[in-house]
Amino acid sequence: MKNSKLLISVIVTAIITAGITYNVVQPRESVSSNPDDPFSKLRSTYDILQSNYYKDVDTTKLVEGAIKGMVDSLEDPYSVYMDVEEAKSFSENISSSFEGIGAEIQESNGSIMIVSPIKGSPAEEVGLKPKDVILKVNDESVEGLSVNEAVLKIRGEKGTKVNLLVQRAGVGELTFTITRDTIPLETVYYEVIEDNIGKIQITKFSETTGEELSNALKELQSKNVKGLVLDLRQNPGGLMDQALLMSDLFVDKGEIILQVEDRTGAKEVYKAENNKVVNLPVTVIIDGGTASAGEIMAAALHQSAGIPLVGEKTFGKGTVQTAKAFDDTSSVKYTTAKWLTPDGSWIHEKGIEPTVKVELPAYANLPYINPDNVLKVGDSTPEVNAAQQMLKALGYTDISEKGYFDENTEKVVKQFQEDQGLTVDGKITKDTTIKIIELIQNKIKDNDTQLEKAISVLKEQL
Repeated sequence: MKNSKLLISVIVTAIITAGITYNVVQPRESVSSNPDDPFSKLRSTYDILQSNYYKDVDTTKLVEGAIKGMVDSLEDPYSVYMDVEEAKSFSENISSSFEGIGAEIQESNGSIMIVSPIKGSPAEEVGLKPKDVILKVNDESVEGLSVNEAVLKIRGEKGTKVNLLVQRAGVGELTFTITRDTIPLETVYYEVIEDNIGKIQITKFSETTGEELSNALKELQSKNVKGLVLDLRQNPGGLMDQALLMSDLFVDKGEIILQVEDRTGAKEVYKAENNKVVNLPVTVIIDGGTASAGEIMAAALHQSAGIPLVGEKTFGKGTVQTAKAFDDTSSVKYTTAKWLTPDGSWIHEKGIEPTVKVELPAYANLPYINPDNVLKVGDSTPEVNAAQQMLKALGYTDISEKGYFDENTEKVVKQFQEDQGLTVDGKITKDTTIKIIELIQNKIKDNDTQLEKAISVLKEQL
């Protein structure tokens, strides 16, 4: 008996040392499963939990959890199960306006990452950049969340605010306070710029984008423009059929637009089906926010129509997804194939290199300054450094750029406030911050080096 107690003591000690506590009151019983039926184990687990779990079990949660686990096991950031609310959010993003911050996000190596902010959106205005990694939403970690779960935390009613903590490569952690707004359906913007050149910006590929582009081309051609600059920067992609439809306008009939390779290696080749509509010189601007369908179009126009690409390397998304809806409107989005450029290249996680590499001025990539924060003498933060660099870019060259708000910085801030008709107190508060950001944004527009180079390259073709 004594030895028996000693044995029990040793076992308990070993369990506690291992950090594990068991309170098993019955011996384990094996559960039979049919090796010929891969779902028998799943059904048995469901039955066990339904019958024996110590609390009532929500059947819907069990089933949806199983489906999510199945899809997550693919370890593919573009394949996800979406419950009813998540599926509705996904559908809105493709087909209609919605309320939120206006940024495309994806899961990348277990993190939630910005693919691209949408043109004119709150996300773009505050300075979110492609490949910013979201760490927290309203002080809640997004670690372990799916893309759709993160989207539901970020979205909200127009006029409400959301706080994002992001990690930016080479910069560190940044905090953004963003006021949600209505993100419009319009995806194509056009205008006539210098020397009667037409400029078209495409912000994403939704259900109406092909029609919008056709209308823009008709309007610009009616104005007898001499050439076109197609701006695909910060375009996160969207519907593949729209990319095919739109590329067809620029590529000769019979030329390859896209190849799609399935799991067996079989390839389906998509070619231009119509005579091209655009017979003018064209250049395309791309950057790190050009992704997916945006990359399809950029590659097609470059490789099959000889159109030069100007800017920076694209994002690098080379897979195709489809979504299947269930009767309750929940759905599963999953990857069906790789897409390849006309010459057969797979650009996934590599991106497309521009023909002519051009970066924006350094001040175009400065981090956001939160207008709700007060920056004053004695502060030493990344926001102080950003403010100093912005002020220097605006012509206040005597300012320090060390990130420490010293007396010289206060002096320069007072001068800036006086020049702009603001309250002169030497602190960077809401009105001063907003004015600095406004002037920097105007300066970026006035000094768009990528657009300037695209125009220059276009003129060489005239």
